[in-house]
Amino acid sequence: MAHHRDANDPKPRSLGAAALREADFPIPTGVLPADARSRRTESPTMQALRRLRRSTTALIGLGIVVALLLVAALADVLAPQSPIVSDQTQTFRLPSAEHPMGTDQLGRDMLSRVIHGSRVSLAVGVSSVLLALFVGVPMGMIAGFYGGRVDTIVMRVMDLILAFPVYLLAIIIMVIFTPTAGWLGTIKVIGAIAIVRIPIYARLVRGSVLSIKEKEYIEACRALGQRGPSILLRHVLPNSLAPVIVATTLGIGTAIIVEATLSFLGLGTQPPTPSWGWDLKANVAFIQANAWLTIFPGLAIFVTVLGFNLFGDGLRDALDPRLK
Repeated sequence: MAHHRDANDPKPRSLGAAALREADFPIPTGVLPADARSRRTESPTMQALRRLRRSTTALIGLGIVVALLLVAALADVLAPQSPIVSDQTQTFRLPSAEHPMGTDQLGRDMLSRVIHGSRVSLAVGVSSVLLALFVGVPMGMIAGFYGGRVDTIVMRVMDLILAFPVYLLAIIIMVIFTPTAGWLGTIKVIGAIAIVRIPIYARLVRGSVLSIKEKEYIEACRALGQRGPSILLRHVLPNSLAPVIVATTLGIGTAIIVEATLSFLGLGTQPPTPSWGWDLKANVAFIQANAWLTIFPGLAIFVTVLGFNLFGDGLRDALDPRLK
């Protein structure tokens, strides 16, 4: 007689491999951690900000940049003396409590000149990059999206500019502009550096647009009857901004170096306007006897460029979709 196992028999049945199905083992809804569930609903912007907050490199760079911006904004308050008034009785003073960074050959306080020089460097770095963006980004978008003859003309102009070395082209432009003192001279430097950097952003944006315009959602927009300018502004531009933002942050540091180089060569902002590059040029002859005259402006350039580069590297990692 066959023995029928009771339903309450605790002895488990032997199941074959074919009998094991995913439906037999339902996953409870509360198993996923809370942070994992929240990440699934986060927007790409919030995910980038979260990665940026966790990046030590980006936070250190951002701290340096914010500190420099505050120094430049409060230069009149922080500087102990005038950066342009000379005192022949105080020439070549060693660093002391009265002059923490010493004085130069004209008796001017070096700390005051370094603090006020941050205004020129940051103004040139930020303004030249923004000006290059406003010209290069539209040109790159139009060339990449429409292609054909427009793309050929725009890119050949960019290639012509890129044919010159960066510093050589900047020197040629400044010779044409004729360097002057004051903010007019600073504006000329901004224009020269912006012209040099326009092709960089144009080619970067063009490459992004060439990839984005072949995506399925762009084809869907065309199928729905949207016009080219609308697609370009509403869909292509927002999706091509990530590499532009990173290049902008890193480009500010490069622009500051170019400005310091032009000033060192005597083609940047002219005296008596405080400039880190000009202070290096004016005091390099005294470097053996009075090393502090070149150390402090050089350190200012180094720290500024380092801050923007660290922040740019951290921003690049935060905006990289492969790091989700």
